[in-house]
Amino acid sequence: MFARMRADIAAIKERDPACPSTFSALTNYPGLWAVWWHRITHALHTAGFVWLARAISQSVRHHTGIEIHPGASIGEDFFIDHGMGVVIGETSVIGRRVTIYQGVTLGGTGKERGKRHPTIEDNVVIGVGATILGNIVIGHGSKVGAGAVVVQAVPASCTVVGIPGRVAVREGQRIETVDLHHEDLPDPVVEMFRALQHRIDRLENRLAHDEDIAQEDGRPAFPGSVADTESKG
Repeated sequence: MFARMRADIAAIKERDPACPSTFSALTNYPGLWAVWWHRITHALHTAGFVWLARAISQSVRHHTGIEIHPGASIGEDFFIDHGMGVVIGETSVIGRRVTIYQGVTLGGTGKERGKRHPTIEDNVVIGVGATILGNIVIGHGSKVGAGAVVVQAVPASCTVVGIPGRVAVREGQRIETVDLHHEDLPDPVVEMFRALQHRIDRLENRLAHDEDIAQEDGRPAFPGSVADTESKG
């Protein structure tokens, strides 16, 4: 048990350059305590003490801002960086050396029973505010970009971005031009507004073109419009 706890602390120091010491990991990383308490609640849940396990997990949620259902299965070297707003559902399965950031949700898609939450394989990184829903698999070594909403399975060694999530990098080959660091992945909201602005610009250019042609022909640009009605009057 103590060897596993030391490995958890080592994982924080390895993956977060802002952690200078073991003391800092113990005192400034609520994700570490959330994981340790989850091991206790998971053991209680497995032993049949379901209510007690859930009650303890809710107390941990109150103190850390991280909600991990006692039924979730979590592998070794799991690192939650910052952690506020993280939600991990009951039937989630998380492999080894997985890293997730604040605001991540591993959720279900409805009231279905059985396995209804994601499976996250080894060495996956899930960026800030990402949402992964349903009984799907995020393959070994994949990265989920900040703010992505993933509702379909992701193959191994891929990078997923956007809403809904789409594969931008597969096995090191870029399908879209993105950087592999999760903080530098495209912002799906910004992309949406850019696409809308581009469409508006095209429509405005087309309308201006139609108006020019109409003026040359001496007819109203938009028959039936208020201006057309006034000119007939």
